[in-house]
Amino acid sequence: MSDSVATVDPANLIASSGAEETVSGCHAGADTMKDAAAKAGKSEVLEQYAKDYPTGPHDQPQSMCPAFGSLRVGLRMRRTATVLCGSACCVYGLTFTSHFYGARRTVGYVPFDSETLVTGKLFEDLREATYQLADPDKYDAIVLINLCVPTASGVPLELIPKEINGVRVVGIDVPGFGVPTHAEAKDILAGAMLSYARSEVERGPVARPTSDASGRPTVALVGEIFPVDAIMIGRMLEPLGLSAGPIVPTREWRELYSALASPIAAMLHPFYTATAREFSSAGRALVGSAPVGHDGTAAWLANIADKAGVSAEVLAKTSNALLPAIRGALQAAPIDARITLSGYEGSELLVARLLIEAGADLRYVGTACPRTPWSDDDRNWLESRGVHVNYRASLEDDIAAVEEFQPDLAVGTTPVVQHAKEQGIPGLYFTNLISARPLMGPAGPGSLAQVINTAVGNKERFTRMETFFAGVGTGATSGIWPASSGRAA
Repeated sequence: MSDSVATVDPANLIASSGAEETVSGCHAGADTMKDAAAKAGKSEVLEQYAKDYPTGPHDQPQSMCPAFGSLRVGLRMRRTATVLCGSACCVYGLTFTSHFYGARRTVGYVPFDSETLVTGKLFEDLREATYQLADPDKYDAIVLINLCVPTASGVPLELIPKEINGVRVVGIDVPGFGVPTHAEAKDILAGAMLSYARSEVERGPVARPTSDASGRPTVALVGEIFPVDAIMIGRMLEPLGLSAGPIVPTREWRELYSALASPIAAMLHPFYTATAREFSSAGRALVGSAPVGHDGTAAWLANIADKAGVSAEVLAKTSNALLPAIRGALQAAPIDARITLSGYEGSELLVARLLIEAGADLRYVGTACPRTPWSDDDRNWLESRGVHVNYRASLEDDIAAVEEFQPDLAVGTTPVVQHAKEQGIPGLYFTNLISARPLMGPAGPGSLAQVINTAVGNKERFTRMETFFAGVGTGATSGIWPASSGRAA
């Protein structure tokens, strides 16, 4: 393969961009980093991110480093190598988090210092590392991820060949100052991979995609859903003459072809803006919301049937067979509690719908993700029932909701749960205890009610603990004593 960057001097691209100002690191501040990135030739990338992932009244929700989302997507794919380019402290934190979540996969890292960054040697090191990794016997793709400092300094991943020795190379910028949440960073890589796969299909024959053995048209499922939910959706689609297709983000490259071949993409998690754009460009129909609860399932099936051209008779027969079972499951697993709900996974509105249908008194739902067309049905349904829906919710917003509504249970991020428990209110961490459960079809109500009702039942225990530990951690019991107390400060 010819060297496509032989006539380009990346050192000039970086050194002339004002990179020396950004070498001080990510402590320079978001505005300074954005300005440096724009001067370094990253304006187009940042402008697209600003359109895809608009911020709210504040710059950014408080959550983990956004790049973790892209890293997670790459590490979950078979025959895919992932290389990070960023400050050593950032890389350490990201790899630690990935292994904490069970990645058990090597993460590549190309170190740098001020000299290699400014002179362009970092780009050469990245390029060399990519060539060394490009073994078609081991990998289908290599993912290169620029973190904050390399993005601000204009490290041009786009100049690395898109294919080396038959191995695809996907380079993306995922700076914390340009991507609001780790959820949306998943979309950046998923969308980039779909774009690459779509260009392969347009150029000519590709490897045979994985296909449904039944030969029925498939519905691609967008969002990292619980595995049982994919099975449940498949059962719902079968009477309509359809099958559940691949889950995007996918687990292997070939599944991207299958996803693109699906006539319909179900936007189960609504923040995948770049992914939706690729499906639309491929001429695929998009359906928002998800089959949660009775009303949500009925509306979703009707939308799917409409896009797939399924007759009204077949839809009615399918709905009549399925919806009574969901209603029965809701009645068998009631939730009688006031709840506030928040999170940063993107499925918060779906969980809120299910809670309300189960009988919960839900006053507030906050999500760190932005409002998109694919959550409008959920938002309208919730707001019609008096629920305050807050997109791009901040930690302060979520805590204020707990203070205002004094719920029996606060479901949210770690600091929200911590605040609730300090007030003697039971709390559940959304990511690990709620979103990682089946939510769809008849299985959803019972799964959710079990963990919710158990947590609500702990209120008396929290009251006893609050009484027993009253005053601990404050004043003289905080571990910090003034000199006048007779103890060393």
